[in-house]
Amino acid sequence: MPATINIKNKRAAFEYFLTEEFIAGIVLTGTEIKSLRDGKANLTDAFCAFEGDELFVKNLHISEYKYGTYSNHEPKRDRKLLLNRRELNKIISKTREKGLTIIPTLLFINEKGLAKIKIAIAKGKKLYDKRETLKTKDNRREIERHRE
Repeated sequence: MPATINIKNKRAAFEYFLTEEFIAGIVLTGTEIKSLRDGKANLTDAFCAFEGDELFVKNLHISEYKYGTYSNHEPKRDRKLLLNRRELNKIISKTREKGLTIIPTLLFINEKGLAKIKIAIAKGKKLYDKRETLKTKDNRREIERHRE
């Protein structure tokens, strides 16, 4: 059984309030999926944007495959996301609201071996919200430490 691949965007929950989540397929080339199976991807600076009526993930870094030849992929190319029309229309209508954006939160390979990406509609946090998040995290950690 191969190791499960779960690449998280840890900054997303700290920087944004995540409101609604969707799971989308992602269009990849052969060397990209091989790199993903090695766990060589980074979601930190990634975001999603519409081009026409299609949704693309931008700035998603998938390292070049070490055994790839001339057919190796470009690490930060735009990759198309696969969602059905109803979901795309819902996302379009939500992101037209002021201050909302689309952030990828998790990149994983499902049980069928297909690469999937979890995206969330998000609203940016202010500085005082980030401080509050850190405070609750510290409190939770302190409580867990005293239980042991």
